[in-house]
Amino acid sequence: MTYIAGVDIGNSTTEVCVGEADLNGSIHFLTSSSCPTTGTKGTLSNTHGIKTALKQAMSKINRNMEDITLIRLNEAAPVIGDTAMETLTETIITDSSMIGHNPSTPAGAGQAVGEILLIDNLSRGVSGTAYIVAASSSFSYEEVAALLNQSADSLDITGVILQADEAVLVENRLHKKVPIIDEVARINKLPDGVPAAIEVALPGQTIRMLSNPYGIATLLHLNAEETRTVTPIAKSLIGKRSAVVLKTPGGNVRENALPAGEIYLEAENSTSINLDEGAEKIMQVVSDAGNIRDLSGQPDTNVGNMFNRIKKGMSEVDNIPDADIHITDILAVDTMAPVLISGALAGETCLEKAVGIAAMVKTQQLPMQKIAEILKSELHTDVKVAGVEAVMAGLGALTTPGTKLPLAILDMGGGSTDAAVISEEGRVIMTHQAGAGELVSMLIETELGLSDRHMAEQIKKYPLAKVESLFHMRMENGQMTFVDESIDPRFYGRVVLLAEEGFIRIEEDIPMEKIVQVRQDAKRKVFVTNAFRALQKVAPDHDLKNISNVVLVGGSAEDFEIPEMLMDEFSNYRIVCGRGNIRGQEGPRNAVATGLVLSYAGEIQ
Repeated sequence: MTYIAGVDIGNSTTEVCVGEADLNGSIHFLTSSSCPTTGTKGTLSNTHGIKTALKQAMSKINRNMEDITLIRLNEAAPVIGDTAMETLTETIITDSSMIGHNPSTPAGAGQAVGEILLIDNLSRGVSGTAYIVAASSSFSYEEVAALLNQSADSLDITGVILQADEAVLVENRLHKKVPIIDEVARINKLPDGVPAAIEVALPGQTIRMLSNPYGIATLLHLNAEETRTVTPIAKSLIGKRSAVVLKTPGGNVRENALPAGEIYLEAENSTSINLDEGAEKIMQVVSDAGNIRDLSGQPDTNVGNMFNRIKKGMSEVDNIPDADIHITDILAVDTMAPVLISGALAGETCLEKAVGIAAMVKTQQLPMQKIAEILKSELHTDVKVAGVEAVMAGLGALTTPGTKLPLAILDMGGGSTDAAVISEEGRVIMTHQAGAGELVSMLIETELGLSDRHMAEQIKKYPLAKVESLFHMRMENGQMTFVDESIDPRFYGRVVLLAEEGFIRIEEDIPMEKIVQVRQDAKRKVFVTNAFRALQKVAPDHDLKNISNVVLVGGSAEDFEIPEMLMDEFSNYRIVCGRGNIRGQEGPRNAVATGLVLSYAGEIQ
C-alpha cells in the first residue's frame, strides 16, 4: 500500500489528510485529522504538532505512522502573521483634576454644581453656598443619609459623591433627592472646596452637559481658553450614564499626541506614510506601492518599535539573522482602544483613537526544508516540501461538490488571508495577505477592554444571549427562547456565549448589543476588507466582475457569520460565494492538506 499524507501547517492548526495511491495514480482518501500548531508557523517546533496530527490520522484507520510512504508539506510555512495595536492619542489628567466615570448604579437624575465638601467637614459649611458632599466608605449608607438629612435645612446640598457602591441605598433615605455618583475609589484625594459639576442621566439615556465642552463651560463658568483645555474631558465622557468634573487651579488636562511614527515601504514604488493618517490612507499607500520587498518603521516611534519586535521575535524563534527577515504586507484597521487615564481618581478609561496592524513576515531561508529533514530522520519515511499553499488550497477546494474551473478560492486562517484564481487551463494567480482571525480577536479584546485574549477568541466564535430569567433568554437577534429545565442561577441576568459545550458567562458588565457591534465590525474590518483586497489582486484585469464563483476555505470559513457577510458583499458583483465542503465531508477545513495529496497524483502521471 502507498499511503500519502498531506500536512498543512497553519498559524493556529496543523491539518493532515491521508490517501491511498494505486499504481495508475488514482487517489482514495482514507482519513484526516487536525491539532493545534506547536510553536510559530514555519519553525522547527512545528514538528511535534505534525507528528501528533499524523498519529491521530493513522490511528483512525488502525495504522501506524511507520506505514506512511510519503509525507508532503506545504511550502508557504515561512509566512507568519503578527499583530499590534498602536494608540495615537492619550488623555492625561494631572494633579487633582478628575473626570467622572460610569458607575453601573448611580442614583437620581439631573445636574448639580457646587463646591466639594467632605462629609467629615459638614459643620464647616456655610449657608448660601452650594455643596457637593463627598463621603468615604468608612461611612455606612445609613450614616451618610442621616448626616445629609440633618444638614438639608441649613446647607444647600446639590449632589453627592460616594466611595462605596451605595448610591441607590443613600438616595432611598434622603428627604431631598439629588444626583449621586458612587464607586469613586480614590475619594480621599478629592480636594475640599473646589468647584465641581455632577450629571446623572435617566435610565437608558446618556449625559449631555458634561460630554459637551460648552456644557462644562456653562456649569463651571469657564473662559474660552479653559473650555479648549477641557475638550479631552468632554470627549472621554461621551456615552456615559453619569459623570463628575472638578475645576482645580493646579489641575491640568491635556491630550497627548504620541509619536505614532512613519511606515517606510521598500517596494516597486517606494514611499512612506505616517500612522496618524489612519488605516484607509495607509492601505491606499500599500496598494499603490506595488510588490513590497520590506516594510520598516521610523526609529523610536510606536510603529517602528512594533516592526522591530516582529522581526526580532521571528529571529529568536528560528535563529534567522535580522537581515533575512522582511515584512511583505500589512493590514491596518482603524479602531478605538480604552486607555486608563493617567491621574484620574476612579480608574476611568477613555476611548482613544488607535490603529490595529497585522504584519506578514517572510524569511529568505526555507525552514520547511529543515522540518522535512527532521521528520524524515525521526519517522524513517520520505518527506517532501510540495506545492505552494494557495495552489494546494485550490486543488482541495475543487473536491467541493458543485465546483469547476475557473475557480477562485479564499483561504481564511488565523494569521493570513490567501486568495487564488485557477483558470480553465489550470493557470494559477495567487496572493498572501496579512490579517485574519488573530487580528479580529485582538480588535475584540481591545475595543471591549477585556483582560483575556481567550475570552475574545470565544466572543469571536459564538453567538450571544442575555439570560433574563431562569426559564428564558433573549438572543442577540431579539428572539426570545424558552427552556423546559431551569437555567443555572449563575447565568441569571448575565450575557452568555452559546458554545457547543454549554453557556460561557461573560464576566465583564458589557451590554450585549455593544459586544455584537464590536464583534461584527471587527470581522468586517478584517475579513471583508481583506477578501476584496486579495481577490482584486488575483482577478482577471483586477476586476471582481471577472470572477464568477468563490469557495471559502480555512478555519475562519467555519465562522457562524463571516461567510454570510462575504456572500452579502459579493452578491453585488453576481459572484456565487459559499463555504467549501472539502471531499464532500470536511466542510471548509482540510483544503490544503487534501490538495497536497491530490498533487502527488499529478506528479506521478
